[in-house]
Amino acid sequence: MTYRLSLSGQLEISRLVYGMWRVADDENTAPSHVQAKLEACLEQGITTIDQADIYGDYGAEAVLGAALKAAPHLRDRIELVTKCDIVAPCGKYADKRVKYYDTSAAHITASVEASLANMATDRIDLLLIHRPDPMMDHLETGAALDALVASGKVGHIGVSNFKLNDWTLLQSAMSTPLITNQIEASVLHFAPFIDGDIAWMQERAIRPMAWSPLAGGALFSEQGAAVRAVLERIAGEQGVDATAVAVAWLLAHPAQIAPVMGTNSLERIRAISDAHKVTIDRETWFEILTAAWGQEVP
Repeated sequence: MTYRLSLSGQLEISRLVYGMWRVADDENTAPSHVQAKLEACLEQGITTIDQADIYGDYGAEAVLGAALKAAPHLRDRIELVTKCDIVAPCGKYADKRVKYYDTSAAHITASVEASLANMATDRIDLLLIHRPDPMMDHLETGAALDALVASGKVGHIGVSNFKLNDWTLLQSAMSTPLITNQIEASVLHFAPFIDGDIAWMQERAIRPMAWSPLAGGALFSEQGAAVRAVLERIAGEQGVDATAVAVAWLLAHPAQIAPVMGTNSLERIRAISDAHKVTIDRETWFEILTAAWGQEVP
């Protein structure tokens, strides 16, 4: 079965997304090895690939691009997502004194041109503003994003880590609809489910993407011990591993969340879709939340 998700009726993505934030850190970054990762995703119906200009100290996009140059037939089988606006003192910005955000038209446009060249493509299917910029001139930023869509270089626009006020401010200056918000969410980082972040997106039929769905590995540390015990019990009952159950917990929510899974292991990549095998009913969902929270719901 193929699991797909429509983002605001504008772009269809795979329900599970492969995140490449660590691809440049792999001991093997050869195009053939990266191609093998993409093919392992495609074999499971995972067609959406998540990138960002800053990943790998501004080097991860080029690692993917080398693979797409070597296997250009793969480009039309995937949806490419990337992000911009973070300027950090590393890589090509090593001379910067401090990390900051830049949503100026000049920076966004230059970032898109660099991403297109680095990823060896003529279009970005979905461009996300990576972080809310407290110095954003929404009129300038909105116009720049609209122009990129009009040019055909970018298909659709979304954001990442935005609160409602950040979303509405930017959207007010755009004719192009914003179609997703990629936020941190996991069984350990469950705050968005109770602080209103998921609720405002659900109200507006905005399908969130979720980064760090395994809590950056904390799920397998002492911090995650209590909830991990519950996940492992459910995993044993359903013939998968605890990772699949943790991801299935996100998939079970009616907001229709798209988890972004990042790993360099081909074995683990091939198991990403195991999350679709898991059944999480309402009681089980709350059982997992209770274990993660360390207390009953109020």
